[in-house]
Amino acid sequence: MAAPSIPLLRALRATETIRSTLPLLRQQPHQPKHISSHAPPPTRHSPHPSRKPHNHNHPRTLSTTPAHLSASTPPTTTSRGPTSTESTQTDFSAMDVFAHAPAPTASIDACLPSGFHLDNGVKITDGSGLLLVSGEAFAWRPWEAGGRGRLLNGKGQWDTGEGAWGVLGLMWPKPDLLILGLGPGMYPLAPETRRCINEMGVRVDVQDTRNAAAQFNLLATERGVGNVACALIPIGWREPR
Repeated sequence: MAAPSIPLLRALRATETIRSTLPLLRQQPHQPKHISSHAPPPTRHSPHPSRKPHNHNHPRTLSTTPAHLSASTPPTTTSRGPTSTESTQTDFSAMDVFAHAPAPTASIDACLPSGFHLDNGVKITDGSGLLLVSGEAFAWRPWEAGGRGRLLNGKGQWDTGEGAWGVLGLMWPKPDLLILGLGPGMYPLAPETRRCINEMGVRVDVQDTRNAAAQFNLLATERGVGNVACALIPIGWREPR
């Protein structure tokens, strides 16, 4: 019978050592789990103590430029240097699209309690209203149509009747839009009055007199006086009681 080899003897010795230590581990008394209030909390040891947690509050710097070269210093003066004389500078006054547009032949310069002033020198100061159609100005007194002497009907609606639109009915070509200025305030337009204007193929926009005059001046400049008309009541008009 051959003698056992040296590696086999070493393996047997290691096995006996492990068996001799097992009873010692099993015979250790059970320690009560009593945690003192002054004992520090158990710490968890990371298997990789050399690693540090990543701080997300500080983003990573990806620039390769040194910090002393990338940092900018505040300016020491607010001067922008001498005035440029280049001819390529933007002229903001040339960007006004209405700068070279001709003014309407009859635009409204002022709204008065008793009438209106036009830019062509015409003044209406006898308390009459104003009807501007195709650049022509007409004194307009719609409250006299039908002999009523008023502009509001029993329902509080602005009602003029068909007789107040005789001039507009005779014009050809007719404007696309009629801007109504009802005086110092706003009122609902009577269905009969709106129907009378719409049957002529004209759309109607209702405002107070000041806003209606401003809108007419703007639209007449953009679209021409042939496409926009206005009918205005003086801002001093008071409905009779």
